[in-house]
Amino acid sequence: MEARSAAPAFPEVAPEALLALTRAVRETGYRFTTVTPATHARVNARAENRRAQTLRDVLGWSRPFTPDLLPPDLLATLERAGAAIRDGAVWRPTVRLSSLDGELFLHSAYPPSAADAVFFGPDTLRFVSGVLAHLAERTTPVRRAVDIGCGSGAAGICIAKRAPEAAVSLVDINPAALRAAEVNAAAAGVGNIHLHRSDMLQAVQGDFDLIVSNPPFMIDRGARAYRHGGGPLGAGLSLRVVEAARERLAPGGSLVLFTGAAIVDGEDPFRQAAGGLCEAAGLTWEYREFDPDAYGEELEDPAYAGVERIALVILTATRA
Repeated sequence: MEARSAAPAFPEVAPEALLALTRAVRETGYRFTTVTPATHARVNARAENRRAQTLRDVLGWSRPFTPDLLPPDLLATLERAGAAIRDGAVWRPTVRLSSLDGELFLHSAYPPSAADAVFFGPDTLRFVSGVLAHLAERTTPVRRAVDIGCGSGAAGICIAKRAPEAAVSLVDINPAALRAAEVNAAAAGVGNIHLHRSDMLQAVQGDFDLIVSNPPFMIDRGARAYRHGGGPLGAGLSLRVVEAARERLAPGGSLVLFTGAAIVDGEDPFRQAAGGLCEAAGLTWEYREFDPDAYGEELEDPAYAGVERIALVILTATRA
């Protein structure tokens, strides 16, 4: 089998080249809903899906393609953006474009196996829906907001669109994520975004009216940055977000945290720990299961021995 050409998790090219790609693809009417990696693998394994037949196959399903599939000008745009590389007789995409909130978001191609992959998937849509629901219920304006571990920047960009007077910070420890977020913000036409390479909120100052986060929450043997939560049953980063937020919420400010919780013998250890942190800081909090059973395939990993299900949850904590 011919070896694949190596590619970074996200192209290291001028943002203008990637922005041109997003705009060119948008003009085709392209739309794509990104699925979970498990579903992606199953669909791509079908014999008829071994090679791309459409633009969606290329930039959505990450399938190899022959150069005659695309118009020459679009192929040239992909090449300038580092969004496709030659691999023997075929080309392989290095990015995906996914639809959300009327925008297209660039992120890493499938499979997102690199340690610094920029992830975007169904949880991104769930997370953003939770954030937007909170925004719709707020009675006070958002002046300063921050998305911790922003990845593609989707949540922060959706906030910035609805609060154009707010200063919205996107923070991540992953330079590849910040490159993607910069392009995605420009493509969405929002000018109130500020990018920071930061571990939690260490590199940003001041308090915030809104802190949002969808941190990694799985136990990942490869310790990939976008997926590995660390700590007890993958809850380490989620608890760090709560700890950071309770120190930096302005009066009336809220944290919206979308994450996963490993349920053991009918109990939710993350809920207990996160709730305790909120109460110790004098925060009021609400907690609900968004989806009671997700990522069931992960339970086959010995690291999840004793875990009966993984729930997707939303924690909302507010300073009086």
